[in-house]
Formats: sequence, structure tokens, C-alpha cells
Amino acid sequence: MHSDVIATEHAARLAAVDPLLPGSSPFEAAENAVVLEVATDDSAASGLASRVQVDRDAPNAPWRALTEHRLDLQLAGPHPAGALDALLTRWDEHLRAVAERGDTETAAVVPRASRDAAGAREMLHHGFAPLRVVAVRPADRMIPEGPRGTPGVKIRRAEPGDLETAVSLGLELHSYDAQYGTVNLRKGVEDILAKDLAEQLNRPEPPLWIAELYGRPLGMVNVQHPGETGWISDRVAATRVGYLSSLAVAEAARSSGVGTALAAHAHHVLDEEGTDVVLLHHAAANPLSTPFWYAQGYRPLWTYWQRRPAVR
Repeated sequence: MHSDVIATEHAARLAAVDPLLPGSSPFEAAENAVVLEVATDDSAASGLASRVQVDRDAPNAPWRALTEHRLDLQLAGPHPAGALDALLTRWDEHLRAVAERGDTETAAVVPRASRDAAGAREMLHHGFAPLRVVAVRPADRMIPEGPRGTPGVKIRRAEPGDLETAVSLGLELHSYDAQYGTVNLRKGVEDILAKDLAEQLNRPEPPLWIAELYGRPLGMVNVQHPGETGWISDRVAATRVGYLSSLAVAEAARSSGVGTALAAHAHHVLDEEGTDVVLLHHAAANPLSTPFWYAQGYRPLWTYWQRRPAVR
């Protein structure tokens, strides 16, 4: 089956299950990326196998393995699960040639449309687990007056003097999420967070807001506005995309309404800017964030299946 046909059938199949998924074009090999293709009796699969490496002190290093091997998929034919199984076997052969066996700083990652159930069993058989989700929330055009207030909670834009509070909240969030395999507790994480937050807080209009509960700063939310989200906007069929980078609430303030107030404020800010959708990442196994975000109007769009190390 020709690559153009695979891409077209794959796009049509995904469009039928989720209208917010973007279209597909045939994969093309590039630097650090090769195209793998397999065929079964009646189905076919194409995959773009790539490798991304980051420095240990890079801003995004705490949220990923330092070497990430990624496989983007396109499946076609009446039995896509069988084609996926064959493609994963082919990719494993490729990984054994390029990845160091047992290196825990490597990960094999397969992004899959969350509503595309075909091949989930095959993913598990190859040692992958659904660890991280990109969730989507369509803009709410029905609440122009803004969110209702929460008793005892005041939300204000963060300023440079909030750096210590922001770092403390960020570290608490990071430590909690590390339990679910989506972030990494490495030496130097505090310095990386502090540098990144200081740069944001020194912007003319920092994209962070602080929530005070009866005068105590116990929560924060961080957003990226349309125009800053080019790195992820191609993952959704929308023009103006906002991104909710993080929302952290101190343990002492959980179940107080602080998190809901921060989320409502962030959504109002982005809705006022004319965003079509807001995206965010969350750990699939997190028993707090998963139900929280879906109660705020989000739903899964992409699920990132991961195996770590990449080669066992």
C-alpha cells in the first residue's frame, strides 16, 4: 500500500472518531528520523521513527527522558491492530540497533489518538503503558462575564517577588507527578525551575497567576497564549490554541476551591483572547489531576504510550 494511501486512510479513520484531530500527510525521512513501513495481508502501517536528545539542564529536561525515541503512526486497512503489531516489531529491531539496552534515561514513546482503540492490546504486549495525556478543552463562549469568585480566594497576576512561592509550588507539583513516571526527580531540578520561572516573572505581563487563600499564596497557574504555542498547536484541528502549562496547589489548600478558581481564571483569560481550544498535559494515572481536569471541561485528545528504558 502506497504511503499516500496509508496517510489518507489513517486521517479518515481518525476523523471519524474525533473531529479535533488534525489531518495526516505522508511521512518523510529527515535528520535523526527514518520511515518504517510494514504490510500484512490486508492492512499496512507507516511510522516515523525519530530521536530527540536534551541536555540535563535544559528547561524541558525534568519532564522527559534525556533521550527519547518516538514513533509516530499511520495505520490503514480493515485490521489496523495487526499492522501496528508488525510495525512495533520492526521498530524494536531498529531500536536495538540505535539505543543502549537498559539505559533508564532513554524512553520509547508512541503518541496515539486517545479515541483510537485499535491496537491497544498490541501496545501492552510490546511493553508500553499509557502514561501521559494531551487533553483538550474547547473555548467557552457562553460566560463573557468571567468566572464566579470562590470564598476566601483571591487571584492576582504574579510578580517577581513571588519567585520563592512559585518555585516551592512547582517543586511540590513536580515531586507528586514523579510518582507516575511522567517527570524525573534529578539533581538540579530546583535550579531549572527557578531559572525558568524567574524569566517568566520578569516579563512585562507574566503569564502566571497566584491564588491567595485568606491572604496566603497557596496556588498558581501558568499559561501560554496563542502565538506562543506553535510547538503543540499542530496536534489539534484549531486555529488559535492556548496551553495551560501547569496548575499547582499546596497540599494544605487542596479541596478548598483554589484549583477550580485558578482553572476558571486561566480559561477566562484565554477565552477573552479568542482561543479556539486549550490544551494541557497530565499524567494518566494521577488520581487527583485526571478527574479534576475532566471536571473542568477537558477530555483526552492524545495518549502518549511509553516504555522505559527504550530497550530492555
